[in-house]
Amino acid sequence: MKPPAPPRPQPAAATTAEELQQQLGHRFSDLGLLRRALTHKSFGSDHNERLEFLGDAVLSAGVSVLLYRSYPQADEGELSRVRAHLVREESLHQIAVELGLPALIRLSEGEARSGGAQRPSILADALEALIGAVQLDAGLAAAAAMVERLIAPHLDRTATAAWTKDPKTELQEWLQARREPVPSYRIAATLGREHDQTFVVACAIPTRQMEVQGEGRSRRAAEQAAAQLALDTLKGR
Repeated sequence: MKPPAPPRPQPAAATTAEELQQQLGHRFSDLGLLRRALTHKSFGSDHNERLEFLGDAVLSAGVSVLLYRSYPQADEGELSRVRAHLVREESLHQIAVELGLPALIRLSEGEARSGGAQRPSILADALEALIGAVQLDAGLAAAAAMVERLIAPHLDRTATAAWTKDPKTELQEWLQARREPVPSYRIAATLGREHDQTFVVACAIPTRQMEVQGEGRSRRAAEQAAAQLALDTLKGR
């Protein structure tokens, strides 16, 4: 495993389509593709869902190639864990915010008023749609190169975290090693407004008569927090 690289300075978030193209490192021949990639389904029929479908596949392939080249000593399982971290909603949302997509995404008035421009799922989907749009505009090589430019600044930090098993996986394996059933998770509460929610998830381990709760900005993050608390309790930390 390589030591983590120092953080790279991030350019200012884009506020116009021209600035976004500079951020992406790609100038569109067909600006209609760029416009469609930034259009949520609430805005109109010419929206970005099909581009998102395409971009998701291109993103996964591009990240896979990047990881294969960057970590020649890593095995398939390690590479898969890092890829999962890099392409998950939280990671894509962070990149979308850095690019300035909240100011550029096109939403219906109702969706905009409800905070849609800040919603992680909408922004992550728009980022994938942009990748798909570049693939259609200039081909797979151009889209893969853009994926590398977007992902590379996050690579070492994400990889360092992903080499270690996440708490849910570690907890499941800890229990299975003792021939105990895997834990169950349920949402115990959802706090805050729709566009700024905190999830509370309960992790139950019936064989230990244990239930603990964790909080996070997404259900997945809350599940991981609950699993970590359960592990700490079981191991007497």
